[in-house]
Order: sequence, then C-alpha cells, then structure tokens
Amino acid sequence: MVLRKILPIAMAPPSKAAIDKIFEGKYPAKAHFKRVLSYLRTTDAAAVSSGGVIFVESAKSQLWPNSDQEQPFRQSRSFYYLTGCDLPDCAVLYFVKSERSVLFIPPVNEAEVIWSGLPLSKEEAVEKYDVDEVQTSDTLQAHFQKADLTHKSTVWTVTSDPFSTHSLSSYGASNSLTLKDAIEEARVVKDDYEIALTRKANEVTDAAHRAVLSAASTARNERELQATFVQSCTSAGCPNQAYSPIVASGTDAATLHYVRNNKGINDRTLNLLLDAGAEYDCYASDVTRTFPINGKFTEESANIYRLVLRMQTECMSRLKAGVKWDEIHALAHKIAIEGLLELGILKGEPADIGAAKTSTGFFPHGLGHYLGMDTHDTGGHPNYGDQDPMFKYLRVRGALPAGSIVTVEPGIYFCKFILDPMLKDEKHKGFIDEQVLERYWTVGGVRIEDDVLITHEGFENLTMVPRQLEEVGSLMAR
Repeated sequence: MVLRKILPIAMAPPSKAAIDKIFEGKYPAKAHFKRVLSYLRTTDAAAVSSGGVIFVESAKSQLWPNSDQEQPFRQSRSFYYLTGCDLPDCAVLYFVKSERSVLFIPPVNEAEVIWSGLPLSKEEAVEKYDVDEVQTSDTLQAHFQKADLTHKSTVWTVTSDPFSTHSLSSYGASNSLTLKDAIEEARVVKDDYEIALTRKANEVTDAAHRAVLSAASTARNERELQATFVQSCTSAGCPNQAYSPIVASGTDAATLHYVRNNKGINDRTLNLLLDAGAEYDCYASDVTRTFPINGKFTEESANIYRLVLRMQTECMSRLKAGVKWDEIHALAHKIAIEGLLELGILKGEPADIGAAKTSTGFFPHGLGHYLGMDTHDTGGHPNYGDQDPMFKYLRVRGALPAGSIVTVEPGIYFCKFILDPMLKDEKHKGFIDEQVLERYWTVGGVRIEDDVLITHEGFENLTMVPRQLEEVGSLMAR
C-alpha cells in the first residue's frame, strides 16, 4: 500500500453568523485563568497544591510630566487576558483552591464624576466581565485577609513589586517570573473568542488598506495616507492602532520600521509600502502591502513583487500544526536566492550563496512573528544572540501549535546601508552583480504580510487585503 503525504489545507473562514454568535458571550477570562493555572501546575506544582492567589494589576492612569493632561491609556496585556477588562486602576485576585476570581474596580470619586461622568458600577461590571465577583479597589486588603494565606502560601504576580502598593508582603512569597511565563505561554494558542477578535481587527484593517490604495494616486505626502488609514479604522470602531503605521514611499521602503511618514510624494516616487493594522478590543492585526503610486509597477518593481509574493505563497502553503517555523523561514531564503539569481541580481551557485548568508542583505528580518494582544506577541522564544544572521531576528523558533496566529511577511529590500558594505566584502561581493543591482535601487523595498491562523489540517489566512498583482492594479484604477 502506498501512503500519500497529507498536505496542508487552506481553510475557509466561518460564517458571519458563527462569528456573531461567539461575540454574544463574554471574553473567556475564567478559561484563561485555568489555562494559566494548568501551566503553573507543571512548573510550580507544590506551590499550587498549597493554595495561594494570583494577583494582577491593570495599567494605571497617568498624567504627562508637569501637566494635568492624561497620557493615552494602554491596558496591561496580562491583566486583560485574565479579565477582559480595559479599565485603568483595577486589579484581579484569583483564589487558586476555589478557582474564583474577584475583579476590583475604582470606587466612585465624586470630584471625578463632575468631569468624566459616572464610572462602571459593580453590577454593570459583573454583567460585562467573565469574573465571579466585582468589588471596589478600596476593599482589596479585606479580601486578602479572607484568602486565609500563610507565610508558606504563594502570591503569583507579574509586576515587580505590587506589594508596596497594597502592603501585601506579609501574606506570602512573591513569584513574578513564573506567572509571567505562564501567561505568555498560554497566550500563544488562541481560543475562538480571541480568533474572532483578530478577524474583526483584520476586517477593519482590510477596509483601511483599501481606502489608502484608492487615495494614493492623489496624495501629496505620506502623512495624508496615514491620516486616511487611521480615519478609516476610527470610523469603523477601532480608534487604537496596533502599532505606529509605516507609510514609506520610494526608497524609504528599504527601512523596515520607517516611522517618519512625512515625505512628499511626487512623480519620481515609484512605490509605497504600507504596514499598518487596527487594534480591536486589545487584539492586533498586522498587514503590509506594497503598491505603485501611479497604479502600475515598473518592470523592476514588478519583478521583485512577484518574487516576494512567491516567497509568501509557497511558505504559507506549507503551514500547519507541528511545522517548524525555522524551516519555513529557511525556505523563504531559498526561494529568495532562486528568484534573485533568475533576475541576475545574484550570481553563483545557490548553495554557496546560502552558505555565505548573502541573502540576508536583501531579506534581513524574520519571516514573521506571533500575533495577539501584542503585535509581536509572546511565546515565540526568539534567540537574538544567535550567531547565524539568517535566524538572529526570527521572532518565533520551533514548532507552530494549532490555534496560534502568525504573520507571514517576506520582503526583499535594497538598502544601501546594508548592501554597500557587502559589495566591498570578499565573502559576499562575488555573488552580487552590481550592474544589475543598479537598476533596482529605486524599488526601495517590497514586503507582503498576512495574518495566518494555524490549524491541525493547515491554515486560514485571516487577511483579506488584495495581494495579487492584478488585484492591486484593478483596485487602484477605480
């Protein structure tokens, strides 16, 4: 009998009705606590069996220095993961033996009500969040006393010293690193609710990218296109960006995290790289597209775009649970070398070019990273001390589990800061054809990035923004 290799399958998305049904429930904070507790049992079993509590604080409301104006608020991701609560100045207690959670919210401050209105009440919070009980933060000490802790009990926390804030040091030993690790590992595999939030973020991002594509031909400055993107996201219910948008025109697209976004756009500008994503209820999207300002790629730009798209398509087609990300990243470099040889930018034997790591001059970053509440999400175990330049900046190492979301973002760049030294280096210069390279400097850089859900059978691409060459041109022509 001949056994056939089972290939990864590109999965279809669920129906809108199925997604809406998920949102009828609460953010699954109790399930997240249980997942974290399960991890703690594998690393801190004795402490868990003796009881104790998990104590996590939210981010604090802060004023700008020497000012009465509040800084923009960004919730602690660890706190949100365990509560689904996006309010500042809160805390949560989880009693390990009884597996009960108590959320503490700020009490009513009469002076604050005059300026900002009434805050969320305890009754409203119980209805809204997946917790067993809600109390005001001025009762926190009393609840610790009811926890029946001894000097042998453990208080797990992720902050460096919350005890100084709440005078909790007498109730048990602090263990911050273990809980931090537990939460970061638990966050790698997403549940249905988290996946639905990421879908929603991608849906908003899709519309915003399309809006930029439509506006690009008449824009006079990069900041106009950033404003178009942010406006589209805000009007769709996503006022927060997952990260600072990258709106890089011309050769500035060779800068990976270009954030000036203030250069003029004129007839000499060939392409624009837009790396931007909406955040929906603390969950990120991360999408990059590169397109011609006038709607039509030059021959050189089209050559590089097709190569990057091929890198992404072939790498994505290999994805399913258990696949080693390091190997997929190495595949992207293999395809890059093949493509650059076909274009004449590289010369020599593919194996020799690979051994010299010359491809890292054109593709200097990792193929992607985990995505979740943070754009570069937790649990990837990168090794930034790796001496191999091909893997030094790879943010995920090892096998991908089902339920994880990873970005697939290959790119080819023509950055003089990187390539000029290589043209003088005996190790690399023999593999690069300078005459052919000269034609490609104005391309700047091309990156294509999608957000991909890993499944047992294969993968699902959560990103809907057009990426085929013909689709991009058609959209810009409208």
